[in-house]
Amino acid sequence: MKAYMMLSCKASAFNTIFDEIAVNTVLNKLIHMKLSMNDVFLLSGLFDILVQVHFKDLNEFINRWFNPISAITPEEAMIEKTEMIEKMETLFVLSEGKQYAQMPYAFLFHNTHPRNVTQVQQDLQSIPNVLSTDIVLGPYDLVSAVKASNKEDLKRLILETQKEIPNILGTVTGIVASIN
Repeated sequence: MKAYMMLSCKASAFNTIFDEIAVNTVLNKLIHMKLSMNDVFLLSGLFDILVQVHFKDLNEFINRWFNPISAITPEEAMIEKTEMIEKMETLFVLSEGKQYAQMPYAFLFHNTHPRNVTQVQQDLQSIPNVLSTDIVLGPYDLVSAVKASNKEDLKRLILETQKEIPNILGTVTGIVASIN
């Protein structure tokens, strides 16, 4: 089984250095949890960090991932509420897309009508720059890992998906930043 955990780190209105420290603190703690660097993504967009976790059952997810991640720096909360009221947003994967080894340039979070979700997944995965598309349970219906050479290339890809797949109702983009 697989899930995505999207984290929004504590922000300071007056100190961008503190923002960077908060993100780095959370990243360091995630890495110490023995997550693969291929499963942790620093994002520019709606969330600061996207984590892919793999697990056998819900108990393992809760004990190995959810509880430890939600408890990061409890003495000074470094993960704050997102727009969805929770400290972190979790998307459970209902149907995994194809496997990919390449580092994605961005993740696209799509919405569609429930009756179209399987067809939209298949249509997205037929587009060459879409590395994989998972059907998820949460505020989004699908998550796509995509490759692009730059922001203009990404913009063309998003426009292509909107043109080629009329059943996509909306897309939110998170560009992957390098983790140093």
